Amino acid sequence: MLTLTLPDLFYDVNLFSTSLRLILAVVFGGIIGLERGANRHPAGFRTHILVCVGAALAMLTNEYICDLYGSGDPARLGAQVITGVGFLGVGTILVTGRHRIKGLTTAAGLWASACLGLALGIGFYSGAAIAAFVIFLSLALLPKVENYFYRKSRAIDLYIEIDSTENFRRFIKHVRKIDAAFYETSHSQAIPTISGGIAFHLAMVLPKNMSHQQAIEEFSEFEGVYLIEEI
Repeated sequence: MLTLTLPDLFYDVNLFSTSLRLILAVVFGGIIGLERGANRHPAGFRTHILVCVGAALAMLTNEYICDLYGSGDPARLGAQVITGVGFLGVGTILVTGRHRIKGLTTAAGLWASACLGLALGIGFYSGAAIAAFVIFLSLALLPKVENYFYRKSRAIDLYIEIDSTENFRRFIKHVRKIDAAFYETSHSQAIPTISGGIAFHLAMVLPKNMSHQQAIEEFSEFEGVYLIEEI
């Protein structure tokens, strides 16, 4: 009767290790997907689970083929998974009409879920567990840290809609008077809702004595400005 040692049970391709790796892929992928889904991002709980389990199964299949035939490249299917997930991630990235790019973090999360699945599929349990913990913390906690430092920063990006070219020019002159340093400005004609209106993106460095909120409040009171958003 063939007996398996504890390392064989966990690291060889057998029913126990296969079940364990796929179950862990569900758990780790689900942990990342829960955070994304809770914040109503395009790829949520189920998507991350499917990506992680699929990647784990691909790596298991690759390992099984190598064990069965005694030859083959154990990383080939894994490389194809990474390529395939890249195309999947592109589908979650959107560029809105207000110079906003959405979905980059979700796309990166899908890619990371695939990498977790590959690690689990080959039996790298410790690496996958640590990575899952770090990824979850990055998604759940780092946005708060990022927002804190962003609010303290003097750099600000604004999307503004104003009713006329004349008021746009007057607005730019007004901003220059408060000693704000421009590093990017763009505008385009033809806002569908307002005839002759202008939508523009304004990126600048505020004076030391002006906060983001103060800048938004001051600019929103300028003549002709009917929409202003920080982006």
